[in-house]
Amino acid sequence: MPRDNYLDDDDDKKTPIARDLKFSEFDCPGCNANNPVDPPFGHKAQLMCNYCGMEWEARVRDDGKVDFKEM
Repeated sequence: MPRDNYLDDDDDKKTPIARDLKFSEFDCPGCNANNPVDPPFGHKAQLMCNYCGMEWEARVRDDGKVDFKEM
């Protein structure tokens, strides 16, 4: 009996869930300054720009890119 490829779960293990991604830096949407972050941040992290002082909430989209919401 042939094996159906759509039932194979190995692909799910290779692709990380976008919301589990971690980032080590961000560009402030307010002043465009680059901010290194340690420890790395992920989805729903609260961040503050080291230059202008604005506070942001990081939201990781399904495509793996980060959007920021001003707090």
